[in-house]
Amino acid sequence: MASNKIYWKNEAELNPNDSIVETLKQNEFVESIPVDDFLGDKENLSSTNTNRRDFLKYVGFSTAAASLAACQGPVHKSIPYVVQPENIVPGVANYYATSIANGFDFASILIKTREGRPIKVENNKDAKVGGGANARVQASVLSLYDSTRLQGPLANGEPVDWSALDAAVKAKLGSLSGSGQQIALLTQTYASPSTERLIAEFKARYGNVNHVVYDAIADDAALEAFSAKYGERALADYDFEKASLIVSFGADFLGDWQGGGFDSGYAKGRIPKEGKMSRHVQFEANMTLSGANADKRIPLTPMQQKIALAKLYAKLNGTSAGGELSENVEKAIDSVASQIRSNGGDAVVVTGLDDVNAQSVVLAINEMLGSKAFDSSAPRYVRQGSSKAVSQLVADMNAGKVGVLLMDGVNPMYTLPNAAEFKAGVEKVGLSVAFSNNWNETTEITQYAGASNHFLESWGDLQIKKGHYSLMQPTIRELFDTRQFQSAMLKWLGSDKNYYDYVKETWTAGILSGSDWNKALHDGVFVGGAVNMINADPVDATDSAEDKEAPVAADTPSVSSSAVSISSAISSLAGATSGGGMELTLYPKTGMGAGQQASNPWLQEFPDPITRVSWDNYVTVSKADAERLGLENYHVANGGLDGSYANITVNGVTVNNVPVIIQPGQAIGSIGLSFGYGKKVGMKSEMQTGVNAYPLYQDFSSTQSATIEKASGTHEFACVQLHKTLMGRGDIIKETTLEIFNTKDHAEWNHVPQVSLNHQEVPATSVDLWDSFDRTVGHHFNMSIDLNACTGCGACVIACHAENNVPVVGKEEVRKSRDMHWLRIDRYYSSEDTFEADNVKKDEFDGLSGDNGSLGGFGELEDPAANPQVAFQPVMCQHCNHAPCETVCPVAATSHSRQGQNHMAYNRCVGTRYCANNCPYKVRRFNWFLYNNNDEFDFHMNNDLGKMVLNPDVNVRSRGVIEKCSLCIQMTQKTILDAKREGRPVKDGEFQTACSAACSSGAIIFGDVNDKESEVSKLAESDRMYHLLEHVGTKPNVFYHVKVRNTNEA
Repeated sequence: MASNKIYWKNEAELNPNDSIVETLKQNEFVESIPVDDFLGDKENLSSTNTNRRDFLKYVGFSTAAASLAACQGPVHKSIPYVVQPENIVPGVANYYATSIANGFDFASILIKTREGRPIKVENNKDAKVGGGANARVQASVLSLYDSTRLQGPLANGEPVDWSALDAAVKAKLGSLSGSGQQIALLTQTYASPSTERLIAEFKARYGNVNHVVYDAIADDAALEAFSAKYGERALADYDFEKASLIVSFGADFLGDWQGGGFDSGYAKGRIPKEGKMSRHVQFEANMTLSGANADKRIPLTPMQQKIALAKLYAKLNGTSAGGELSENVEKAIDSVASQIRSNGGDAVVVTGLDDVNAQSVVLAINEMLGSKAFDSSAPRYVRQGSSKAVSQLVADMNAGKVGVLLMDGVNPMYTLPNAAEFKAGVEKVGLSVAFSNNWNETTEITQYAGASNHFLESWGDLQIKKGHYSLMQPTIRELFDTRQFQSAMLKWLGSDKNYYDYVKETWTAGILSGSDWNKALHDGVFVGGAVNMINADPVDATDSAEDKEAPVAADTPSVSSSAVSISSAISSLAGATSGGGMELTLYPKTGMGAGQQASNPWLQEFPDPITRVSWDNYVTVSKADAERLGLENYHVANGGLDGSYANITVNGVTVNNVPVIIQPGQAIGSIGLSFGYGKKVGMKSEMQTGVNAYPLYQDFSSTQSATIEKASGTHEFACVQLHKTLMGRGDIIKETTLEIFNTKDHAEWNHVPQVSLNHQEVPATSVDLWDSFDRTVGHHFNMSIDLNACTGCGACVIACHAENNVPVVGKEEVRKSRDMHWLRIDRYYSSEDTFEADNVKKDEFDGLSGDNGSLGGFGELEDPAANPQVAFQPVMCQHCNHAPCETVCPVAATSHSRQGQNHMAYNRCVGTRYCANNCPYKVRRFNWFLYNNNDEFDFHMNNDLGKMVLNPDVNVRSRGVIEKCSLCIQMTQKTILDAKREGRPVKDGEFQTACSAACSSGAIIFGDVNDKESEVSKLAESDRMYHLLEHVGTKPNVFYHVKVRNTNEA
C-alpha cells in the first residue's frame, strides 16, 4: 500500500518522544485524506474522487493561505482566455485576460496561471490600446506574493474585523449629514466607468462628498491645456507609427510620459521599409530612453526648451519670438522647422514640460499641421489628478472642514512635498481610513488601514482611451482577509451587490450595447461608444451633452480666444528664466515609476536602461558640472563603481547624501533625480534603497530651481556595466545612415568579416573548424533582434526572470558582477559625436605613441562624448552551433541539440566555470551561493509565499552550477507537443520565448528557421542581418539587424 512506504526522516522525526513532531503530524491536514483509496488501488486510481485541494496536499504546498486560494482557483465567474476547463488540470497553464490600473500603470494583459497560481504576465495582443506590459507590469505578479502585504484590516495598527471598520465608517458617514463637514475621497486615477458611477452614487447618497483624484506624479499642465482647448479633462493620444517626423521637447514618450505605452507604434515607424523610416529629434535635459533612441538629440535645460519651443512655433507661424539660445541650437530649430513644413501632417510635436503654456503651444502646432499621429477626438484617461484640488483638500483638512477622509491607491505621506501639513490635517479629521496593499507612511498615521486586494484578486474595468474598454477579473481568490475599495463602498452604501455584479450591470447598461458580456470578459477588451468620465474636479466638471458638443462648438469661437492665449503663451515661454542655480528635472525611473512597487525585488534589481545601475536612485550631472563641483565616479579594485554624494536644495528643502552619477548627454546647468525610492515604512531592510525625491516636487512641478553641493562620503553603486563605450568596435553594433542604406550595396554597410585561410582573405562565415551537421531536418530555432526597434525598455529582462525562476541576489552581489540576469541589454555611448566617428578615429591610429598613437587613443575612446549617440543591444546566450562552451566542459553538462538550443544539464554541472571563461559573449551566470531558502538572500525565494510565483516547468538551480538562457526550451517543447497531440504542424508565431512574447516593440522575433514561410526565416535572409562577433566563427542562432539612423536633415 502507498501508506506503508518508508520515507527519509530528519533527526527530530527519528525521536519517537518528540512532542513537537507529533503535534505537527496531527495538525498538518485538518481533513482526513483518502491516501490509500487514491494511491493504493491501481484499478480505481483513475476513477477515484478526490478534490483538487487534496491533490495539493499530496504534492505538499506549504503556504496555507496561498494554496487555499490557488486550490479554489479564480472566482467561478472568471473566464479563462483559451478554453474554460471543468477543473484546473495539474501541469497545464490557464490564461486569463485582465487589466492593471494601479494609478500609474494602466494596461490590458493576460495572466498565466499554473495550478491556480498566477505566475506570469503576458501582453494582450487583442488590445488595440494599452496591450503592452512594461517592466513594472511584468513584475506586478510578484507583488501579489509580497510577504510584507497587509493581511487584514487594522485599527491604530492593531488587527480588527472588517465589520468593526464598516460600522465605524457607516456611523461617521451618517453623523456628518447636515454638519457642514465634507466627506473626502482621496484616490488614485481609476479611469474606470464602474468606479466613477459608484462614486457618483456615493455622492448622491451622502451629499457632501468631495472626490479628489491624486496622481503622485502629476500631468496637470497637459490636462489643463487639453481641457481649455477641447472641453474635457484628458490627454491627447498619439500614434507615432503614423508620423514620419517626431519632434519632442522633454517628452520621454518611450518611458512614462502621459502614461506611456507609445513604444509599439514608435518602433514600427523606425524599421526601414521601402527605403523609408521616421526621423526623431529630441530636445531634453536628462538622457532618457526617447533621447537615447533619437536620430538627433539636442541637450537643453528646461528653460532653454521653453525658449526653443516658442521659437519653433514662431518660425512655423511666420512670426518671431524672443529669448536667447546658442547659435547651434538656433540652427537646429531652423532645420526642424523646415523639416516640419516639408512633412506637414506627417509630422508631430510633443512636450513633457510641466508648463500649461508649453502644452497649449504643442496642441496648437499639431492642430495647425493637421498631424495624422495626433488624436484629440479620442483622448486618454490614464491621468486625471488635480493638484489644485489636492492642495485645497489639505487646506480644508487643516481648517477642520473634513469629517471623514477615505483614501485608496495613494500614499500622500510619502509622495506629497508638504507631507507634514497633510499629517497635521489628518489629525484634525474625525475618521481617516487608508486602503493599501502594504503598511506604509500613510497607513501609519490613519485610524484605520484597509487591507486592499491586489489587482489580480479584483474585479474592475478601465477606459484607457475614449471608446476602448478593458475588464479586470480575479485570477486567484484573495490570499488574505483583504477587500477592494469598491466593495467596501458598496457595503457602506448598504448595497447587497458584490462588485462583480455592479461592473456587469454598468457594462450591460451603458457599454456593451447588446454585445456579449462573456466574450468581453474572455477577450479582456471591448471597443465601443464612449462613456463620459465623470470628473472628480468640480471646477472642470461638465455634463455629457456639453462634452459631445464641445469640439464642434469650439471650432469658431475658440479661434480668437486661442489666438490670444497662444500669443501670451509664446511670450511667457520666450521669457522663461532658470530661477538661478541648477535646473532640476524630476522623473519616474523605468524600473520604479512612482514607487508603488518599491518592495518588489525584481524591480529593485532591474538595471536602469541608461545608467545600468540597480538598487539605487541618484542625481545625474553632466561631466562639465561634475568637474566644476568636484563630483566624481570611479572604479575600485573589486570591480564596483563608487561615487560622490551631493546635497540638493529646493526652496529651503534639502535632500541630503544623494549619490551622484556623471551622465553623458546631461544638459550643462541641469541635474536629474528620479522618484520612487527612499521608502522606509513597512519595507524589509534590504529594500530600503535610495533617497526620496518627492520633498523637492514643490507645487507639483517636475522642474525646479535647485542648488547642489558636494557632501562628504563615498557611495557604493551596484552597476552591471562599467565600460561605457564601444571603443570603435563597429562589428558589435553595426550602424549606417538611411542615405547609405538606400544608395549603397549591403556589402559596404554590412561588411562580412574576413579571415585568412591558406593565405587568402575569405569571409569568416565560410570557414569551419568542424564538419557541420545537417540542420535542415526538423525544427531549428533562431532569434532575430532588430536594433532599430529595440528601445531598451527592459520588459524582456523581467519576463525572463518570471519565466525562468532567475534568482535575485541583492545589491552587494550585483556590485561584485554576480548578477544572475540571463538577458542583459547593453547600452553603449559614442566617444566622439557619432559611432562612425569612433570607427574612423580607431582606423586612423598610427603606431603606439604620438598624436595618432593607439596607446593614448584607446584611452580617449573610453570616455563618452558630452552628447553621445546611444545604442542598445539585448544579449543573451547566442546558442552557437559551434559553441566554445561545449568543447571545454569536462562533464558534458552543456551540449547542443538538433533544434539549435544549447542545453544545460544542471545535475551534471560541477561548477568548473570553464564554459563561462570560454564564452566570448559573457552570458553564463554562476550560482555563487544558494539563493533560495537562505536568510542571507531574504527575497521572494526565501519565503513560502514568494515561492508561489515560481514556474513549475523550470527547476530552481542550486549553489555551484552555471545557468544561462535556454531559449525557453520548456516553451518550445510544449508547443511541439501540443501540435503533435492535435495532429497538426506548428504554425508560425506559436514558437515563443519569454523575451519575444514580452517585446511589445517587435524587436525580438523567435521561430523555426527551417520553416521557410516563417517570419524569422525571412528575417534571416535580410540584407541587414549579422551575427555578434561573427569573425570568431561560433555560428550563433541569434542574429541582429544593422541599426539604421535617419540623419537626413532635409
